Amino acid sequence: MESKKTASDSNSKAIKLLISIGLSLLALVVPPEVYCMDGLTVIEQRVIALFIFAALMWILEAIPIWTTSVSLIVLMLLMVSNSQFSFLNYTNELGAEQFGKLIPFKSIMATFADPIVMLFMGGFALAIGATKVGLDLNLARVMLKPFGTKSEMVLMGFMVSTALFSMFMSNTATAAMMLAIMAPVLRQLGDDHNGKTALALCIPIAANVGGIGTPIGTPPNAIALKYIEEHLNVHIDFLSWMSVMVPFVIILMAIAWFLIIHLYPFKQDRFVLQIDGSFRTDRKAIIVYITFTVTILLWAFEKLTGVNSNVVALIPLAVFATTGIIGKEELKNINWDVLWLVAGGFALGLGMQESGLIKHIVTTIPFDQWSPILVLGGSGLLCCTMSTFMSNTASANLLVPILAAVGVGMGDSLAPYGGVSAMLIGIAISASLAMALPISTPPNTLAHATGYLKQKDMVFIGILVGVIGLILGYTFTIFASTNDLL
Repeated sequence: MESKKTASDSNSKAIKLLISIGLSLLALVVPPEVYCMDGLTVIEQRVIALFIFAALMWILEAIPIWTTSVSLIVLMLLMVSNSQFSFLNYTNELGAEQFGKLIPFKSIMATFADPIVMLFMGGFALAIGATKVGLDLNLARVMLKPFGTKSEMVLMGFMVSTALFSMFMSNTATAAMMLAIMAPVLRQLGDDHNGKTALALCIPIAANVGGIGTPIGTPPNAIALKYIEEHLNVHIDFLSWMSVMVPFVIILMAIAWFLIIHLYPFKQDRFVLQIDGSFRTDRKAIIVYITFTVTILLWAFEKLTGVNSNVVALIPLAVFATTGIIGKEELKNINWDVLWLVAGGFALGLGMQESGLIKHIVTTIPFDQWSPILVLGGSGLLCCTMSTFMSNTASANLLVPILAAVGVGMGDSLAPYGGVSAMLIGIAISASLAMALPISTPPNTLAHATGYLKQKDMVFIGILVGVIGLILGYTFTIFASTNDLL
């Protein structure tokens, strides 16, 4: 039976792979006139084909999504860079203008060392250090204690703790840790099915929403910030982002908590939460505590110190490496797949920008005639829908470059609604609010695997919180952008 399932999965992936490659090759060889863009260059058409390849591979997941990013970077180097295969460079036959602009191969390679990638690497280093000395578990114990023993308040404690950890740690790691802490509580509930559902639901919701609170909370945040900084010349520092997004997270979490306790009321009024452990005081633990605190403070006071948050992110990596807290084995625990996935998106965006494709799209389609409200709301719904069925990061990677071009093409019509930056930040928020299915995010998958959740519960709460979050998120973002808070 298992072998049949394995064979079926292999066949399915092979079909998806053939579809992705076949449609990408078709996009590469069709006459340029098919794209209805006058003067489309050879390089631009190749970038379109690569975009279709990445989109299909990320959506269908014929291969792991991070390997699509690796393949994309390699294909870009071989097809559209100034180090491409010589037989592909037929400038003499077509003329430089018709052939298009080649992208420096060093620029494509540099996407893996982009400052935003370094920001995430530093965040992963902090999380690894905290886990190694038990800081995360002890912080969870301290944070949960004030919420007492009343069922609804314990639920709130789990949500607050999960959201806080998700602001600085991987959402997946946070969800796994909090579900492990929650396991004895679930056992205490006996036949209280509503209570078990409520507790199991609160973790993925808090992990997904909490990640919105900081630039490193989730990759879509960083993807949006990169485009805002590089293409709009607007720098949003760590504290400015948090000053707007943390209140948003608090309000949405309160709404989610209210919905959960009323839709899934506890039978058991109280239960005791026991988490053993104490803060370590050895040398390595002290180093982690100090480094964690200093890094957070430097992120918070970037304007005062003048040190960019991307640079600050490398401090914990350097400190932990030199003091032996992170060694060769710990380096393996860095989420390299996430870093490759983000880098692949940056490379795709670079290709679209440097080849001139983005500019071509802007000048071809009359974006300035579109309704700004329709574009803002529609882009958020599109991103949320895509992210429900595929990686949030992949969705942001695909949509942010296109919507950045749409925003620029709309000119001043978006200004009353916060401009292009508000639209891109809205995309980041929308990606994180896609949590209606077990496959939508890893925290959802982990929570569903506990066996205490039915898919219909996740769909109902996920859509409800997602819709409320979209309305609230865009309201916050537009207000903050129009009042120079972001």
